[in-house]
Amino acid sequence: MNEADQFKKGEKGAWLSIFAYIVLAAVKLIVASIGNSQSLWADGLNNTTDVVASVAVLIGLKISTKPPDANHHYGHYRAETIASLFAAFVIATVGIQVIINLIEQLIAGKTEQPGMLTAWTALGAAIIMFGVYRYNVSLAKKIGSSSLDAAAQDNRSDAFVSIGAFIGIIGAQFGFYWLDPLAGLVVGVIICKTAWDIFREATHTLTDGFDATEIKTIKSDIAKVTEVNQVVDVKGRIHGNQAFIDVTILVDPELNVKESHAITEKIEDFLREKHNITYAHIHIEPDDKIH
Repeated sequence: MNEADQFKKGEKGAWLSIFAYIVLAAVKLIVASIGNSQSLWADGLNNTTDVVASVAVLIGLKISTKPPDANHHYGHYRAETIASLFAAFVIATVGIQVIINLIEQLIAGKTEQPGMLTAWTALGAAIIMFGVYRYNVSLAKKIGSSSLDAAAQDNRSDAFVSIGAFIGIIGAQFGFYWLDPLAGLVVGVIICKTAWDIFREATHTLTDGFDATEIKTIKSDIAKVTEVNQVVDVKGRIHGNQAFIDVTILVDPELNVKESHAITEKIEDFLREKHNITYAHIHIEPDDKIH
């Protein structure tokens, strides 16, 4: 799948999230105002800010498809990761605001019984967002998009937000009025946890982090290539949805340039087929132990 096709598929997921958030935010805020539910109101505000995060994902996907230029020799793949980082900040901001607001309400004792319409609205929103989450997480895996995966995790956290609101509202029907804001408080913690997971993954990528276990597997697989006498070093880094690998190997010093080049092509093809690595820089050195 080329970059243009990846963007088109990723764009569908981003637009699906944006449309769902706009509709659900409007419905939740209206119903929450009518039914006096603090948790559903916070949930609606959360969806409003999610529109911003989804737009950031869409922009990141589009920028990442731009070809390399004089200032970006490796392309613009990391725009996706930056979009994920931006989404993490937006999610964290909302989560912290939800926690602060609901703690203030609990301390002040500002609780009242919300209407049942708010409960069914919250439950319906949760079902819709779980559907959006499953679609986007599946699509993110197919096209290898980090920013779309971040958006999918946000979709899931929003579904949990709505479930929490539903539980709080139902509890309030039995006289436990404090359950409505308390449910929102728990949900605020979940939102912050989601933001932290996305932030950690994005910063790991931006600082050229790479899974150590995967590096060991790649090194072991390259060592199995017949013409490779020893794998000296393997380094990896992630650019958006692309893995860049640098490999240093030892080969027979008597090989000519053409034969050595054939080995690099063999390894590159192997990495592409088995590990889905489209960019690999193979550095060949003579194995002086042979002679």
